[in-house]
Amino acid sequence: MQLKTPARPPVSSSSSSLLLIMALPRTIKVKNKNPAEIQVSAEQIVREAREHQVISSLIKTPITDSNELSDYRLRKRKGFEDLIRRQNNNVSIYVKYANWEAQQNDVTRARFVWERALSVDYWNHTMWFKYAEFEMTNKCVNRARNVWDRATFLLPRVDHLWYKYILMEEMLGNVCEARRVFERWMSVEPDENAWVLYVKFELRYKEVARARAVFQRFVECRPRSVTAWIRFAKFEMKNGEIGRARECYERAVEKFANDDDENVESLFVAFAEFEEKCKEIERARCIYKYALGRVPKGRADGLYRKFVAFEKQYGDRERIEDAIVGKKRFEYEDQVRKNPLSYHSWFDYIRLEESVGNKERIREVYERAIANIPPTQEKRYWQLYIYIWINYALYEELVAQDIDQTRHVYEECLKLIPHKKFSFAKIWLMAAQFEIRQLNLTGARKILGQAIGKAPKDKIFKKYIEIELQLGNIDRCRKLYEKYLEWSPENCYAWSMYAELEKSLSEKDRARSIFELAIAQSALDMPELLWKAYIDFEISEGEFENTRRLYERLLERTKHLKVWISFAKFEASAMLEEQESLRIQCLDNARRVFECANNYLRDSTPDLKEERTTLLNEWLNLESSFGELGNKNLVLVKMPKRLKKRRLIDTDDGRPAGYEEYIDYTFPEETQAPDTKILENAYMWKKQKTCSDQN
Repeated sequence: MQLKTPARPPVSSSSSSLLLIMALPRTIKVKNKNPAEIQVSAEQIVREAREHQVISSLIKTPITDSNELSDYRLRKRKGFEDLIRRQNNNVSIYVKYANWEAQQNDVTRARFVWERALSVDYWNHTMWFKYAEFEMTNKCVNRARNVWDRATFLLPRVDHLWYKYILMEEMLGNVCEARRVFERWMSVEPDENAWVLYVKFELRYKEVARARAVFQRFVECRPRSVTAWIRFAKFEMKNGEIGRARECYERAVEKFANDDDENVESLFVAFAEFEEKCKEIERARCIYKYALGRVPKGRADGLYRKFVAFEKQYGDRERIEDAIVGKKRFEYEDQVRKNPLSYHSWFDYIRLEESVGNKERIREVYERAIANIPPTQEKRYWQLYIYIWINYALYEELVAQDIDQTRHVYEECLKLIPHKKFSFAKIWLMAAQFEIRQLNLTGARKILGQAIGKAPKDKIFKKYIEIELQLGNIDRCRKLYEKYLEWSPENCYAWSMYAELEKSLSEKDRARSIFELAIAQSALDMPELLWKAYIDFEISEGEFENTRRLYERLLERTKHLKVWISFAKFEASAMLEEQESLRIQCLDNARRVFECANNYLRDSTPDLKEERTTLLNEWLNLESSFGELGNKNLVLVKMPKRLKKRRLIDTDDGRPAGYEEYIDYTFPEETQAPDTKILENAYMWKKQKTCSDQN
């Protein structure tokens, strides 16, 4: 139901002045300043205002005659024109204006508005879409075709314009015109989707020859596109043209075989799958192998997976193993390509090739591995690298059995090592042992001699001496020991082994002289080992007086507890004699040593209570071992008391952190001193008291 707005009555001058007075603001006295029970937020006020605007916009003013309609159209057009003058570049105003004119059934005016909009922003392709849809809605096909022609001419790279144009022609059943549009589109060389769409268009109308011609033009237009050739071949395969499809793949392989295209892998995979579908298994296998030899290792991961899956399906056990090895080989190639100094990866790669057994490939991998020399001359970086050389030499000797190549490997390795900064005794010894196995003793001696001259090491001297000793060359052993000691005079092991050699030859005087020279050195790495060897030598020879003098000389250098105990046990070693007088003499000598040690630990180092207690326990055990000849009471009166005490613990900054328990020893002489002082004080007190009584 439409409502009419009632007319307002005329307002007089008096009433107008009254209304003006009523419109003036006046002071309103607030009677209640308390907050309202229902609070209204600003958001709620704005929301209600918007709802009121929507409701007011829905109220339509009825138009009863043509004059009112003309006035309404005039106002709307004036409003649109005013908006356009203010915002000339805002194309949305043009769209609303044109749509409004279309609603008024004024097609000419609407078309004029669309043209004005295109003159402002013709590169906005959505404007062309809406303009063409307007013409098609109004069944102006030729005008719509004109719009599409202009749009595709001005914006040929906007594919959606071509899609819509072709769709309109197909809906109209105008196939020839649609084909003409496609030809115009193809002349600007669009992307692959446009060519595929053209092929599908021809196939919809059963024009296979035309579709093939389109594909031919497609691959000529995109000669470097792998997907174009694959699509062409699949098209021929789908239409049953096996020969044509194979020809497409072969032409594509000729073009891309030597190119560094990232998509060439997909071409080989598609070609192999095509041959597999045609039951040409050997052809597919040859394609895979050809591709693996052409495609760079960094991009052949998917190709290897396809090849392994192919061999698992069609190959025998040997072929499957070859495919798996090829995949692992690819992984190792990728690792060593990324980091050539990763010697762990080279080791894994070498083990893989050795498991296959191809000598040429094994040598190739070894040569590639040893070509990656560590960049810095620090020994820790060379250790794994040298082991690659060692494995290479062992492979050539034991597996390949190539003696000349093995000798060449050892020689090249020894030339490469910077011997002035560091060397590896293992490689020298392995080279010498290799020559010995070849019965080339002169070559082995030459290698070991070079090792001693360039990089002398303990292992080299020991092994060289061992070899000469096994051969019975005593003079050479002596010369080697002399060079050994000249190079390392502080080496107690070398002195001991030299003396042991002379002892084994019954050269007692030479052995004793070597020991004397050894203990006379100013610096020794393990002097206790040397002195023990000297003492054991004299004991084994039965020279007890010399042994006793050695112990006394040793005690002049050190007063260590173990030396005292060892000396005492040596003195008591004659207890095994059957004569009782000798056993008593040995016991007395041992007691004398223990007594001297006890006095030294008591007087010189009073803080070494635990060492002194250990000494007394050894003495007590010795007395017990002599049975009736021993006297335990002689030691028991000297034994300390074991006490458990507590002491304060301090932190690093000096603050107390608590208490800890420890074991302390109190010897008899420490408890006697306080008792004597008490008796002296008591005697003095008694003497003073007696004098006072007499007075």
